[in-house]
Amino acid sequence: MFQSLIDVILPVFLVVGAGYAATARGVLTQTHIEGVMKFAQGFAIPCLLFKAMAELDLSSSFDPRLLASFYTGAFTCFLIGVFGARILFKREWEDCIAIGFCCLFSNSVLLGLPITERAFGPENLTGNYAIIAFHSPFCYGVGITVMEIVRNRGAGGIKTVSAVLNAMFRNVLILGIALGFAVNLSGLTIPMVVSEALSLIIRAALPCALFALGGVLVKYRPEGDLRAILFVCFTSLMIHPAIVWVLGSALALPQDLFRSGVLNAAMATGFNGYIFANMYGRAKRVAASSVLIATGASILTVWFWLLVLS
Repeated sequence: MFQSLIDVILPVFLVVGAGYAATARGVLTQTHIEGVMKFAQGFAIPCLLFKAMAELDLSSSFDPRLLASFYTGAFTCFLIGVFGARILFKREWEDCIAIGFCCLFSNSVLLGLPITERAFGPENLTGNYAIIAFHSPFCYGVGITVMEIVRNRGAGGIKTVSAVLNAMFRNVLILGIALGFAVNLSGLTIPMVVSEALSLIIRAALPCALFALGGVLVKYRPEGDLRAILFVCFTSLMIHPAIVWVLGSALALPQDLFRSGVLNAAMATGFNGYIFANMYGRAKRVAASSVLIATGASILTVWFWLLVLS
């Protein structure tokens, strides 16, 4: 079991570590890394999500029990983050929402997909794709809506709706998912030559994204606010998967969907947490350091959850 877990986890984090080392040593600059990340997150991963959604068996994929388990856990962690930051650390409400968003947004694409694939095989990613389909719309919808309400103190209804829609429909991951759904529901088949071209691009998606993630983490220096950072890390790495475990067990989720739900919940805070904090200029140091520390700590916590799931 020890060796199998090492075989699952270490290759993923070695790729992240290679990106970190290459950037930290000056072999690549942040400009290079940004280019790799732009290709991965702005082009290759949307292609991956488009093809996955276009070919997904919708009737068996979107089990409401999976979505209820995962997103109840995510929203609960958002509330824990918001009110924990307010009560324990006396932060301003806008800071609290940014911290809550870090607890809400797990790295389901860059870490969740490759770790689940290595642990349980590519045929067991159905639950991952079902979660990913709603992940960005749900998380940004919750975070932006609550932030705009707080910033406008309830007086900016039209502005709030506009901000939410703009953020969602400018997100290429959401667009890739939406286009994939459209193809799936239309009954159209992707032409073979297009499918093969997409497959070539998709092969580069996760390795490039993981490598670039390592490079991006170089600039996220952990400094200050240590208690708040550890609070975010514990909430995202332990509380979220624990909630999904309890709810998934109670709802008798099928094994493959149960494992996908728990593992996705166990992933580190995604750097969308930093993007959100940076977008509003709130709790940026907590968000940046949480991404770095949670990603490093997840080597051990994901190992724990894989043991529990085995």
